[in-house]
Amino acid sequence: MEDSVTLSHTEQQRLLVLNDLEVGIVIAAEAAELLGVSVRQLRRLRAAYRARGAAALAHGNRGRRPRHALDPAVSARVVELATSTYAGFNRQHLTEMLAEHHGIFLSRPTVHRILSVAGVASVRHRRPARHRQRRDRYPREGMLLQVDGSRHDWLEGRGPHLTLIGGIDDATGLVPWACFREQEDAQGYFQLFREVVRRRGIPMAVYSDQHSIFYTTRKTPTLEEQLTGRPTPTQVGRLLEELGVRWIRARSPQAKGRVERLWGTFQDRLTSELRLAGASTQEQAGVVLERYLTRHNRRFSVPPADPTPAWLPWPRGRALHDVFCFKYERFVANDNTVRLGPVVMDIPPNRQRISYARCRVDVHQRFDGTLHVFHHGIQLASASPPPFPLHTTRSRRSGPGPSVREWPPVSAQPLPAPASGLPWKPPANHPWRR
Repeated sequence: MEDSVTLSHTEQQRLLVLNDLEVGIVIAAEAAELLGVSVRQLRRLRAAYRARGAAALAHGNRGRRPRHALDPAVSARVVELATSTYAGFNRQHLTEMLAEHHGIFLSRPTVHRILSVAGVASVRHRRPARHRQRRDRYPREGMLLQVDGSRHDWLEGRGPHLTLIGGIDDATGLVPWACFREQEDAQGYFQLFREVVRRRGIPMAVYSDQHSIFYTTRKTPTLEEQLTGRPTPTQVGRLLEELGVRWIRARSPQAKGRVERLWGTFQDRLTSELRLAGASTQEQAGVVLERYLTRHNRRFSVPPADPTPAWLPWPRGRALHDVFCFKYERFVANDNTVRLGPVVMDIPPNRQRISYARCRVDVHQRFDGTLHVFHHGIQLASASPPPFPLHTTRSRRSGPGPSVREWPPVSAQPLPAPASGLPWKPPANHPWRR
């Protein structure tokens, strides 16, 4: 009985082609092309196959022990030392100790392979590296603006902790503007975008992290969101929509590496500049920052690949404060008043309409603190800022209007607080008495 022969997949294909060649199904040139060999090599294979059968197609070294194979006794000795004398040693350290004290000269991959086959786990566990690819800069200035806030002890104990809100152009590394804030808030980003638009123009896209300032993080949609099919935008999200700026969300801190490296430079150089100037307040830090930005841009900005800027100009005839303000949707009460938190504003009659009861209006709160009520683009009422602000930072909702993150509103007619234990009575000039 002849011995059985085990052939690999490639060798089995050769056997089939050679059988077809023997019976005349294919010619020599076609068989050589199918096997990927020359006609001369095909003739050698055919002659060997005729002489020794299928065994001639198997590799000659199959089943033989390699000449450079490691002695099993050495492998057993390595496993013994790794689990006893050198238990807890990492693979590189173990390799060095084997060569120095036992005369076993092996490479670190060989030692690693021996211990892995024996089931000896490594004492050091490293997280596998993730594949990352460096992203090229955008070719034109103004195509992408990366924005972020950096919370840091900028004054080094001489004053309060501040947050630096700023942006960097992706194409040139230019920092168009930045400002210090007590915290990373919507008003800081409003100021940033307003100054960028005023000094440079409107960018095509904005790149930021997944902060709740930019988008609604509420998981359960409201009834209005279900009807419209889109989440209610935040104040900053609404601003970017009105500007026609596309918002791109970064999935990780590494994705916005350009602005993260900018903060590293600022925390080194700007902190030293603030220390040199002796700045101890937010106002003093802002003055130093404005001087520093000029030198920073001159030192670190690079020319773009395409010199044609992509900043869009601000439309003529459109005021900045009509867009760069906080807007709230409200319904007019039956007595023609609009309430924004504890603030109540009267809407006087005009030529177009006597009463605006139950109408939906927009309340604009500008940077100077004034409130303005609009209905279909027509201003109905306005109020000057009060002598004190109302510290309200959470989301408010009044009537069926959407819930948005509010900037602390100011009061046009603050309602008096009731005395302790006594019922509150409206004053003589209150709308209820008119």
